[in-house]
Amino acid sequence: MAAPSKQTAALTSPGYLVPFITVTALFFIFGFITNLNMALVPHLRSIFDLPYAWAMLAESAFFLAYLVFASPTSRLIEAIGYKRTMVVSLFIQVVGCLMFVPAAKLVSFPLFLTAVFVVGAGVTALQTSANPYVSILGPEHSAPVRLTLAQALNSLGGAIAPLIAGAYILTDSTKLTKAAIADTVRLPYILIAAGLLLLGLAVAFSHLPAVTRTESFRPGKEGDGVLGTSIWSYKHTVLGALGIFFYVGVEVGLASIGVNYFLTQGVNSAKVASFFESLGGFGALVTRWLGPWTNVEIAAILVSLYWFGALVGRLLGSWILTKVKSGKLLGIFGFAAAAMVLLSMATTGQVAIWSLVLCGFFNSIMFPNIFTLGIAGLGPMTSKGSGSS
Repeated sequence: MAAPSKQTAALTSPGYLVPFITVTALFFIFGFITNLNMALVPHLRSIFDLPYAWAMLAESAFFLAYLVFASPTSRLIEAIGYKRTMVVSLFIQVVGCLMFVPAAKLVSFPLFLTAVFVVGAGVTALQTSANPYVSILGPEHSAPVRLTLAQALNSLGGAIAPLIAGAYILTDSTKLTKAAIADTVRLPYILIAAGLLLLGLAVAFSHLPAVTRTESFRPGKEGDGVLGTSIWSYKHTVLGALGIFFYVGVEVGLASIGVNYFLTQGVNSAKVASFFESLGGFGALVTRWLGPWTNVEIAAILVSLYWFGALVGRLLGSWILTKVKSGKLLGIFGFAAAAMVLLSMATTGQVAIWSLVLCGFFNSIMFPNIFTLGIAGLGPMTSKGSGSS
């Protein structure tokens, strides 16, 4: 739908700025939840004495939910609308978070995986509904900017999650029993469940546009072939779905292995503390405020910096996208991210650590740009394209 000339540079359509801000806040939630679950990988290794490959099942269970529930969520959107789907997704996450309580009490690996899977189902539904909802709340040409800004909140949640995990979940396993290690997840997830419940109720009673189908925003014209064609017949949508699949696997996979990878590369809490103390003034205050750091806590902070880089990249990227076409910027950042991964693989120590941390910055604009390029031009098929991408 063509926008009036005076709105050609608008971020959102008239009257939709507040809904945009409200839904953008939800991006913080699934960024935080996703990365908190990824922090469970080293935790599960400590509890169950698992090989690293088996511990990675926690990540596999989470992303299996994406594969299983993305398409059904698109049908749910068509049935009850974007707003109600977002509310349902938050309540599903509440159930999943509460499942961590019996999983920790029984010290059960299958229950942990089930809880991760249920939370993943809720996050999938939230992602599938929130991403296209943000993209349709304004002119199609500015959709990458809106989604990049929203994804910045996702990165903020991702940056905070490793800090919470490092402070309250990841523990020194040599000092605690397995039951005590498992028990550390109970309180954080109970508090998260309570917060999600309140947020779900807040969204349910908020005044968001009750969009059921995208026809009301981007209606198809009579005789428009898009209305009678399979979503998989669109090459750019198929490529978008593949791009999202590989990108998410790399982005979250790097964060998941981050703690253990940084430890193997020689992260040393004493050296870090000494570095801050050598700065004097503010550095010394930081050291005293945080107290004695363990190597695991330092590794968790580095993972947080990885996500902080994504936050900076998305904020910067939302401005760059007003000057550079999204496809071109995606290519530049994609090549840079690949170079950082290869550099980390080819080196050791500080170079390997910081090149991987920098991957967060170069990964930053990939999801919102791949997503919006994948659903571009779909009009009334946007919700179905979202389920595919």
